[in-house]
Amino acid sequence: MTVRAVRGATQIDADDRDQILEATTELVSEVMARNELTTDDVISVIFTVTPDLTAEFPALAARKLGFHEVPLLCATEIGVPGALPRVIRLMAHIATDRPRSDVQHVYLRGATALRLDIAQ
Repeated sequence: MTVRAVRGATQIDADDRDQILEATTELVSEVMARNELTTDDVISVIFTVTPDLTAEFPALAARKLGFHEVPLLCATEIGVPGALPRVIRLMAHIATDRPRSDVQHVYLRGATALRLDIAQ
């Protein structure tokens, strides 16, 4: 097994607790499905949000999905002028036999603009 990192992001319409939880649930679920992962494969997950999102911790959505034994961390992105607003990002560290080129990064909703080269 090798440790790999999986990136992902999504965008929401407003700083709303339910939107943060719904979008994070969708993002984490897509990362897990596209990479054929279980929570046992996940070493840790770092979530970040843009400074305009404060209504809830994205990690709560992962806990509700069963990430009870996975270390989770939330942080705020730096406030770069002109950056895409209301974005939730994740970087998951996973144990996998997949080569780096087979790891599926997931960019959803408006966050596809962040990585047009790999967005689905």
